[in-house]
Amino acid sequence: MKKIAFIGAGNMGGALVMGICKAIDPEQVIIYDPDIEKTATLSSKTGCIVADSADSAVADSEYVVLAVKPQILRGVQQNLVSAMQKAAREGKKQIILSIAAGITLADLATIPLENGLDLPVIRMLPNTPSEIGEGLNIYAVNDRMTDEKCDELQMMFSQCGLTEKVTEHILDVASAVSGCTPAFAYMFVDALADGAVRCGVPRDKAIKYAAQAVKGAAAMVLETGRHPDVLKDAVCSPGGSTIVGVATLENAAFRAAAANAVFYANEKNKDLGKK
Repeated sequence: MKKIAFIGAGNMGGALVMGICKAIDPEQVIIYDPDIEKTATLSSKTGCIVADSADSAVADSEYVVLAVKPQILRGVQQNLVSAMQKAAREGKKQIILSIAAGITLADLATIPLENGLDLPVIRMLPNTPSEIGEGLNIYAVNDRMTDEKCDELQMMFSQCGLTEKVTEHILDVASAVSGCTPAFAYMFVDALADGAVRCGVPRDKAIKYAAQAVKGAAAMVLETGRHPDVLKDAVCSPGGSTIVGVATLENAAFRAAAANAVFYANEKNKDLGKK
């Protein structure tokens, strides 16, 4: 029996597979996606196993990861019912894990329950830096999930980055900042690089320097525990260049734009979970 099956090997599913295959034996990881080129590439990078069908991947795995879009998740779940019923008849205890935004634990449990399967269910909202071990993977569980299995889950995802259990309410309201922030940060890095290029820095160096500066700033927040405003003030010398740059961002409503990006992304996540 395989430890974990991935149904879907897109950007997010693939990133998680990359991380998990560093934490457990890659041959315990089985993947299925209709895009055979995608699964072949992922298998060649990690050593994970490629299944010839979703049913075959699911029927022989303990954890079933539904790495698909919210709009198609229920259809995928319905199609997997027979394979999961077969596993149950064979005495296999399975756990469902979904990475789809907006789909509640109760929703995820509904189709299995309607088909006689009362299973542990996990909602995880990961992000793509999991591929390099710098991800943020927050998750919530239903009452069928034991502490022992939560510990096992965190071990499997340990090479993906920070993996943290939260309540479902926190998961919902933090979903945008956890999942969408990489895209926002890439935009910021690109914009900083544009500014550096305007000042005469070659493009490749501008991107490298901007990315390293943002990475270092984020690490300072995490490792020192200081409030971002305190760290910002420490960089802003009176009458210096940094405070002029900060004022320029403030005049452009930088903070409000960033906060609104998270707020409206979260509103969209709520819509994604509606039937």
